[in-house]
Amino acid sequence: MSEETHEQELYVERDGYVATIVLNRPHHLNAFTMSMIDKWAQVLNELAEDPECRVIVLTGRGKGFCSGVEIENLGQGGDPTPLDRKHTLFKRIHKIPLSLEAIDKPVIAMVNGTAVGAGLDMALMCDLRIAAKSAKLSEGYVRVGLVPGDGGAYFLPRLVGTAKALELLWTGEFIDAETAERLGMVNHAVDDEKLVSFTYALAHHIASMSPLVVQTAKRAVYQSVKTDLRTALDLISSHMGIIQSTDDSKEALRAFTEKRKGNYVGH
Repeated sequence: MSEETHEQELYVERDGYVATIVLNRPHHLNAFTMSMIDKWAQVLNELAEDPECRVIVLTGRGKGFCSGVEIENLGQGGDPTPLDRKHTLFKRIHKIPLSLEAIDKPVIAMVNGTAVGAGLDMALMCDLRIAAKSAKLSEGYVRVGLVPGDGGAYFLPRLVGTAKALELLWTGEFIDAETAERLGMVNHAVDDEKLVSFTYALAHHIASMSPLVVQTAKRAVYQSVKTDLRTALDLISSHMGIIQSTDDSKEALRAFTEKRKGNYVGH
């Protein structure tokens, strides 16, 4: 990593078709500043349009994933009015969940350490979450007299259910990664020393698949959870009609058929 990259609050690493966004304030457990949020949104939009990027990984440098917004940032600019505070959320911080919603490419949170408040919510906004077993997670807003202002109240109940989401929000308790896995907050809780290899094996496996199929599947899933059955089936029939007409789909089907035939030679 170059000295210039080392000094940036957020930077991107590349490995083939996988791009990693690294939160880079390790001495602050990667708590984000407003300038960091602005850069984050910019990078997400750039990767969304980059044909050389098929999968995005989000992680933190050091011992923490993200400890939320830096407290000093909450009161910056003197004594902001309620409208000022709303605009800070809506015009800046909310760019992250809105950008993530617009990205068809898979986004994987590699939760390498503590994830608290908005930091945890940033992981919940991703499509998949892989956590180190030592990671601690908390919706800690209540401890500092706040409510989740970045979408946590939207994402959390969709993963763990309404009652458990309320419990976590009302208590601010910390849970470990294995508990989070049981609740459905993370997909996998893995040994710390295996976190990187496990996450990137999954990321590269997904990146090796047809990007059109992967992205269309993601779009179809998110469309389906927000619509009725008839609408979802109508949408998927359109997606399928387009997918089946592509060269990638035809080649994949041909390869699969030939492999199956090969498996039965002599039987």
